[in-house]
Amino acid sequence: MIYTITVNPSIDYVVQLPHMELGSVNRLAHTAKLPGGKGINVSQILNDLEQPNQALGFLGGFTGTFISDALKQKGLDCHFTKIADDTRINVKIHADEETELNGAGPDITAAEIDAFYQELAHLTPADVVVMSGSLAPSLPDSFYYDIIQKVQAAGANFVIDTTGEALKKTLPSHPLVVKPNNHELADYYHTTFNSQADIIAAGKRMLSEGAQHVLISMAGDGGLLITKDAVYFSAAPKGKVINSVGAGDSMIGGFVGTFAKTHDAVESFRYGLACGSATAFSEDIATRAKIDEILPQIKIEQLTN
Repeated sequence: MIYTITVNPSIDYVVQLPHMELGSVNRLAHTAKLPGGKGINVSQILNDLEQPNQALGFLGGFTGTFISDALKQKGLDCHFTKIADDTRINVKIHADEETELNGAGPDITAAEIDAFYQELAHLTPADVVVMSGSLAPSLPDSFYYDIIQKVQAAGANFVIDTTGEALKKTLPSHPLVVKPNNHELADYYHTTFNSQADIIAAGKRMLSEGAQHVLISMAGDGGLLITKDAVYFSAAPKGKVINSVGAGDSMIGGFVGTFAKTHDAVESFRYGLACGSATAFSEDIATRAKIDEILPQIKIEQLTN
């Protein structure tokens, strides 16, 4: 089983209007209310790949009910922990410029945290736990680290989509895959890259520090996979980028979902790139049809041993 964790999900209230004038009444041209959350995005991709998964996290109030109902309509297997406080609402304004107003998140009690941990009480060595997105302010800074300890005690694998100091703390625990883009990787090592060889060297360093696989996205320049055996490259598929939101989550979903079935890192890399690109070329998280359309364009080349 793959478990995705979204501890601070949201209703994303997306509004569109030609022009927004501050201090005045503005009439909206179009609105949409969508369930938001990085782990939720991963679960949607896993569903598309027909990979069993459970979506975990915290939901509360009328906003939490909306998200739960919307996800069940999408076919997600939801096991969110119910909390007393309301799940947050994020407002995404698409006007002259894109503006986001993101809520901080609900208050989560110690009893609610304990109830959440019960969802992880039956982990096995065959399971993978994917942690994505920000923490609600009321959660301890050690929350993800505490989960990792439970995962390791069960002999399971984990993936955490994070950067900077938070990533540094997780590497000694050997995450199944880390997914920095080339800019995040440069920032992590406080350097700049002048060539693909520089990027590969940094990726190998991250591998030596504990990651089992390093997946590096380079936007239009393609992607790299670094394993203990070799380095692999794929050029970016052709298509018009419509929506980059969720593309990284989709890449993780494609990699983890395929790896759970095949234990083949190269095939997982291929599906990860296809899923990430398919979402970038779509208005929302990619469908299986879009993934299958992109997949033939992904050509993997081994660069080194």
